[in-house]
Amino acid sequence: MQRRHSGEPERGASPVRSMTLGRRIADQLGRWQRGAISDGDRSRRVSRTFFFHFQASRIHPFSLRPGYTLGLGILSAFLFVVLTVTGALLMVYYVPSVERAYGSTADIMYVVPAGRYLRNMHRWAAHGMVVSVVLHMCRVLFTGSYGNGRSVNWLIGIGLLVLTLLLSFTGYLLPWDQLSYWAVTIGTNIAAAGSDLTSALGLHALDPGRTVKLLLLGAQIVGQDALIRFYLLHIVLLPLLMAALVGLHFWRIRKDGGLTRPRSLAEGAGSTAGADGRGLILSWPALFWAEAAVVTLGTAALLLAAYTLDAPLGEIANPAAPDNPAKAPWYFLGVQELVSYSAFAGGVLVPLLLALALAAVPWFDRERRGIGIWFSDSKGLQTTVRSLVAGAGATIVVMAPAIIWGTGRAWLHSLHPLLPLLVNPATILAGCIVGWSWVIYRATRSTRCTVLAFSAASLVAVVLLTAIGLWFRGADWQFVLPSI
Repeated sequence: MQRRHSGEPERGASPVRSMTLGRRIADQLGRWQRGAISDGDRSRRVSRTFFFHFQASRIHPFSLRPGYTLGLGILSAFLFVVLTVTGALLMVYYVPSVERAYGSTADIMYVVPAGRYLRNMHRWAAHGMVVSVVLHMCRVLFTGSYGNGRSVNWLIGIGLLVLTLLLSFTGYLLPWDQLSYWAVTIGTNIAAAGSDLTSALGLHALDPGRTVKLLLLGAQIVGQDALIRFYLLHIVLLPLLMAALVGLHFWRIRKDGGLTRPRSLAEGAGSTAGADGRGLILSWPALFWAEAAVVTLGTAALLLAAYTLDAPLGEIANPAAPDNPAKAPWYFLGVQELVSYSAFAGGVLVPLLLALALAAVPWFDRERRGIGIWFSDSKGLQTTVRSLVAGAGATIVVMAPAIIWGTGRAWLHSLHPLLPLLVNPATILAGCIVGWSWVIYRATRSTRCTVLAFSAASLVAVVLLTAIGLWFRGADWQFVLPSI
């Protein structure tokens, strides 16, 4: 039998199979541009490809507008992938023990080839993910994208925000330096603030704060038990939960008909070429290029940050020499500011009420108008701007007297032990925000405007409280003006 030349495909073999991957991609793109690939072929290609399978085969052109989604959802997912990859590489050199954790982290920074760059990427990707997830939820709130049957996915999004904060918080301890040790000490003390309520009520047999702290740390102090627990949570349990919820989040987007869009576009017929009767177009290649652009820009920003900004590594943790001031991670500094006036109200009550209020948003606001539109309409935009001003004003008015003159906590406690827990800057500020939202509801009779007012006022309050803790708190938690 005559042997074929090695470069000639066998008889009956598909010419496409003999091509390299690059030539296949170029050939497919060329055929698509020439119109040689039918819409059915493109749709099947999306459904058969693992990379595209979590996306719908058809999308609405409105979903591709950069000014609508800002690419925040894809950016958050991309940063989670970066964290998973860089974290797995850092695990090769990191040792989770109080004797060697700091040394192994220092080795990564100063000995391991490209270790400093790798740790920088992991650090800034973690901070970037916190910011992008928060902004993504703000985008959903301010465009009303939680409505129209999407309440389940909204709750999944809240769960993803909580997991993002927990992932960043559990990773904070691992370097075992002064910054991380005392930041986690402050954070776990905040989580244990529930004991203030039971103590004020005289229920001394109940100590929920001690139980929470024991679950987190494995002891009453930050030590080896805490380090190994945080390490396992950070590399195993929380990433698995995050991956599962991310997959469920994308699946729910598909089940809910894709990203939200204005009602006129959702119900109108498509008139552009290549669109179906609902105005949808094929995902490939438009969606791919849009997501590739977000990933490319995110990668460039991350590489630049990792090259120019080093992740901090201070002195080795010393339980006998606390930092002054000892501060929680920056994303918990707003809570720490409120905790400095009331541990229970600032660390438990107000954050819990805020989380419950956010979870209840889809059931409170059932308006179908303005879904998929930033601030719904001109009235919603005016409400948002006014609420930003009102929230900033309320924060300044409530916090300034507390910072200058104190809160009279001792006098309130002399009247009744419960009063300092119920009357403090945290509860007063929360009451001001709720009161403003009620005023907006009475003035507009619109649940959408009420949600916009509550969201905007809460957002600016959190930002200002974080700024106070970050830049205006010095030794002994005294208010100081930063030097220029």
